[in-house]
Amino acid sequence: MKTILIDLDRTLLHMDQDKFIKTYFGEVAKKFSKDFDSELILQGLIAGTKAMYKNDGTLTNEDIFWKVFKEITNYSKEDTIDLFEDFYLNEFENARVATSYTPYAKKLIDVLKDKGYEIIVATNPLFPKIATQKRLEWAGLDLNDFKEFTTYENYHYTKPNPLYFKEILDKFNLKAENCIMIGNDIDEDLAAKKIGLEAIVVTNNLINRSNKDIEAKFVGTIEELVEYFKK
Repeated sequence: MKTILIDLDRTLLHMDQDKFIKTYFGEVAKKFSKDFDSELILQGLIAGTKAMYKNDGTLTNEDIFWKVFKEITNYSKEDTIDLFEDFYLNEFENARVATSYTPYAKKLIDVLKDKGYEIIVATNPLFPKIATQKRLEWAGLDLNDFKEFTTYENYHYTKPNPLYFKEILDKFNLKAENCIMIGNDIDEDLAAKKIGLEAIVVTNNLINRSNKDIEAKFVGTIEELVEYFKK
């Protein structure tokens, strides 16, 4: 059986990233302004995220995030986790305004399931589980359709590090030649090719920072991709 790894943000869920980040940070600042230095919280959030991108695999992304967050803010995980969890359950919903649903996300997942593929949501594991669940729901998707969706609790690397993809394959005892990575970001998602995966590029929200030549099994819109897999 082949396995599909598929990106979430700007692949299955349309997103204005600049608007999303602005809304997300603004809501975090408001949430923490009563009991904390909200500017310091944002500095810790940014530094912790950067640290996850540089993670060498020694710690989970969650652990490296909180380690750096504490170094920057002097607030521990224990000091802030309850408020962060409440934020993701509630105010994080306001960031949905920066996203838009496409019915073709569900159509694509349904077609892949009908064809017998197992599906792993290979979204960059920078967020906790609850925030990733929320974004999957915004995309109109059923969490039960997926073998896995990657979050900061369980992974030690991030895209574009090829070791992120290797960690997924190792976790589920998958062979690269039996997997396809679907995504919109040439640098991040096509990094999977470095360990032998085939790649498919979704062009609705294409990110090609260096204007690279695109070498992939298929390149097209999500609407075209649904038809491609129906064949």
